[in-house]
Amino acid sequence: MSTYLSQVWKLLRNYVRGTRLKQMPKTTSLEAEAAVPPGKMIKELDNVKFAPDHLQDYLWFQRLQKSLEEWTISVSSLTLKPNTLLYEKLPGGNLGDRQLYEEIYDLLGNGALKPEIVEQLMEFLVASKKIRPEMLFQRLEDFYRRWCQGEFIDATPESNLPQKKMLKLAAQNITIGLRQVDIYTGLNVLILLLELHRYAQERDELKQQITFYPSAQPNTENFFTCQLLQIINYSDALEIGNFSTIVGEFLRSGNFRGAYLGDANLTGVNFSGADLSGAYLGDANLTGVNFSSANLSGANLGDANLSGANLSGANLSRTDLGSTNLSGANFIGANLSRANLTHADLNSTNLSNANLSHADLSSANLKNSKLSRADLSNAILFGANLSEANLISVNLSHADLCRADLSGAELCHAILNGTNLSDTILFSTNLSDAILVAADLSYAKLNGAKLNDARLNGAMFLGADLSGVDLSRVSLNDADLSGVILNDADLSGADLSDAVLFGTDLSYANLNNTNLCGSNLSGAILNGADLSHSNLSYAILSGADLSDANLEEMTWGEKQQWKGVRGLETAINVPEALKEQLGLN
Repeated sequence: MSTYLSQVWKLLRNYVRGTRLKQMPKTTSLEAEAAVPPGKMIKELDNVKFAPDHLQDYLWFQRLQKSLEEWTISVSSLTLKPNTLLYEKLPGGNLGDRQLYEEIYDLLGNGALKPEIVEQLMEFLVASKKIRPEMLFQRLEDFYRRWCQGEFIDATPESNLPQKKMLKLAAQNITIGLRQVDIYTGLNVLILLLELHRYAQERDELKQQITFYPSAQPNTENFFTCQLLQIINYSDALEIGNFSTIVGEFLRSGNFRGAYLGDANLTGVNFSGADLSGAYLGDANLTGVNFSSANLSGANLGDANLSGANLSGANLSRTDLGSTNLSGANFIGANLSRANLTHADLNSTNLSNANLSHADLSSANLKNSKLSRADLSNAILFGANLSEANLISVNLSHADLCRADLSGAELCHAILNGTNLSDTILFSTNLSDAILVAADLSYAKLNGAKLNDARLNGAMFLGADLSGVDLSRVSLNDADLSGVILNDADLSGADLSDAVLFGTDLSYANLNNTNLCGSNLSGAILNGADLSHSNLSYAILSGADLSDANLEEMTWGEKQQWKGVRGLETAINVPEALKEQLGLN
């Protein structure tokens, strides 16, 4: 061992002088080799992240590696060591537990484990042939369960392990409180258990033997478990956010099914790939949390703060997100089918490619949100704010958007078949190339909207205001436009065949090259309208007003009924054949 230490000191001196540390010689003591992963040499000190003047830290790391091996040696294979605590027992404990618990406090009570150290330990664990992961897990989990119950810190002074560690550090002039020792130790064990769980779940031979529930396993009698919440609150008693800072990065892929985490402070933690199905996170602070690919199905996050959270690819089906702050969150590719998002704040949220079918978004704030290619079919968006939202190519088939605000929104190429858009605000909304077959646009506010090249077959527009709207090249055949205001609208090249335009105001509208074949224009107001090159074959024109309308190159049927048509005497560019037919010459 002395030879090995001299080699370490030599490396440290070279490092201080600016010389790059070289790999350790292959010849080391047996004790040193026990702490090295098989087939690997001891890594350079700078790669292990220890500063050159922290030799004690480096030696502590090797001691911890060796202890991990010793903790998995079965008790029956150990020989009795006189004058040791090996055979002592805590109340209800197993043979050898006392020594294990004392070593855990001694090794892990100084401070929080850093990610790079944990990474090195896991590499060692995977490579070592001496460590039995399932036994290590069982012994650490037993410690964790006892620690959560306060068994160690509540023990009498002669058996109080946190106190023993605190006094040992005090003798070394290191000041640390009793709670700090206890919290650091417990959280470090929690980290190791989380890492063992994540490692085991990727291996078929271990996944059944190593399954860790940080908040205890829920059952039929106790659906919610609050063990983890108690740990969070205990840790944060030292400093707000203490738990998130120490453990937050290690929560990924963890098992938190049915955990009760109401009002918890989990700012910025990493829950990526974790199972939080059925968990309660109501009123929790989840700002900036990474939930990517996590399972949150059936979870309750009502009134929680998830602003800036990453929920890309997460499963949120049937999740309660009512009144939740989701502003700036990332939901790309997330599954939110049948989720409750009533009154949720989704301002500037990215929901591209998300599945929101049958979701309830009543009165939700989706202003400036990104919903391109999202599935909102059958969703409820009653009274929702979607102003300035990006809804390009979104699927809103049979969705309820009654009284929603879509002003300035981008809906080009969107699918809105059978969608309820009644009384919806669509000021300056871009619906070009959108599919609105059988959509209900009754009383919708469409001023300044763009509907060119849209398909509106069979759509209803009862009481809608479409004055000045761009409807060029739209497909409106069979649409009901009775009583609709379309004055000054651009309907050039549109298909209005068989449409119902009873009493519709089309004054000064651009109907150039429009197909009005078979449409019902009874009582329609067409004064000043441009009907040049339009097709009025088989159209019903009784009571229609064509005053000052431009009829240049218009097409009509031989059996067209012109009785009751008003204003033909002032119409301009009336075809000569029509003049002769009507005796206007």
